[in-house]
Amino acid sequence: MTQEDARIRVLAVDDHPLLREGIAGLIADEPDITLVAEAANGREAIDSFRSHRPDVTLMDLQMPEMNGVEATAAIRAEFPDARIIVLTTYTGDVQVALALKAGASGYLLKNGIRKELLATIRAVHAGRKVLSPEIAFGIANRAGDETLSPSETRVLRLIADGLSNKEIAAKLSLTEEAVKGQVKNILFKLDARDRTHAAVIGIRNGIIEP
Repeated sequence: MTQEDARIRVLAVDDHPLLREGIAGLIADEPDITLVAEAANGREAIDSFRSHRPDVTLMDLQMPEMNGVEATAAIRAEFPDARIIVLTTYTGDVQVALALKAGASGYLLKNGIRKELLATIRAVHAGRKVLSPEIAFGIANRAGDETLSPSETRVLRLIADGLSNKEIAAKLSLTEEAVKGQVKNILFKLDARDRTHAAVIGIRNGIIEP
């Protein structure tokens, strides 16, 4: 096996070109790691994984077309041995916990990429699971939270779109009173001050897409 064959082959998935460029720059001078492909969304990630079979995949969570949780689940379903490191912005991101269930092996905050990325890639490639302390703390904090029901999540998504209770009721074929009840539950479960605050929390924690 040549030195090139022995290198850890990495796929970088993120919808922001600047972040992918930053990852490429960090990896460029490493003798044991090489960037073999990039993707801008979950669908591209699946196609790139099939084509390149990377040793480690760096997976953003919030992406258009298909998010990182869905892509992680799809890749792991087809390639059970795939090693995927989730990249996230928020320590309390609900989708991090979902990605854990989907089979991700590592979790890295984007603001820690410069210091922690290379060590995390090597650790995950060696078969270890890596979870940043900040992310572990965020997941633990959310573990006790009451989760929103699918119906409440739909209502929260429409709140974030700026719809009133009356408009939400019409869109979901519910009574306005039923919607008011769900909004009350959402505010309670998210510990939100008002509708706008609930929408911000929902987006920040990955409950709904921005």
